[in-house]
Amino acid sequence: MKFVAYYRVSTDRQGQSGLGLDAQREAVARHIGQAELVAEFTEVESGRKNDREQLAHALSLAKRTKATLVIAKLDRLARNVHFISGLLESSVPFVCADMPEADRTFLQMMAVFAEWEARKISERTKAALAQVKAQGRQLGSPTPEIGSAAGIAKIQAKADRYAERVGPLVQDIIRKSGASTLRDIAAALTARGIETPRGNINWNPGQVSNLLKRIGN
Repeated sequence: MKFVAYYRVSTDRQGQSGLGLDAQREAVARHIGQAELVAEFTEVESGRKNDREQLAHALSLAKRTKATLVIAKLDRLARNVHFISGLLESSVPFVCADMPEADRTFLQMMAVFAEWEARKISERTKAALAQVKAQGRQLGSPTPEIGSAAGIAKIQAKADRYAERVGPLVQDIIRKSGASTLRDIAAALTARGIETPRGNINWNPGQVSNLLKRIGN
């Protein structure tokens, strides 16, 4: 039996699933055992995005090679109905390493409930903010200087989380492709469709340099 692996790391919900890239690979390896792994595809993107370039490549290769698409964890699928629908309509067999018995109906239900939950959370948040505003309470920081410091700390923390998430991908590129210059690494990240911290897909050497500094390389 042959497999094509698809990994996804979220850019806006880092740490929510507790399953990083290395852990996903380990889960897939345990599931397929001695079977052939034809290729691996990695996507770094927000769960809100519907355009999944690496998934399309993985499905295309799986169809050509008559392989099964394998995903490490069910929540890589169930947070987005479009993601589920794309798999179900692709006619490519797929399996979740953490729940291999999940069938089409179960996956569709999981996706629907996940979107329903996200919508309810958004509605409750908006209602709470409207109530605070109606009571005449200030929504912003009462001490701008503290708010500014907190904002800077938040931005730095977000950058650190991004570096923690994307760092293993950069190290994987260096290890597998032998890329040795910032320009080579930038080209490899762009070719893989990996988003920059600002959400673009075109990397430059300066961005790579900043990222390497944050991960200690």
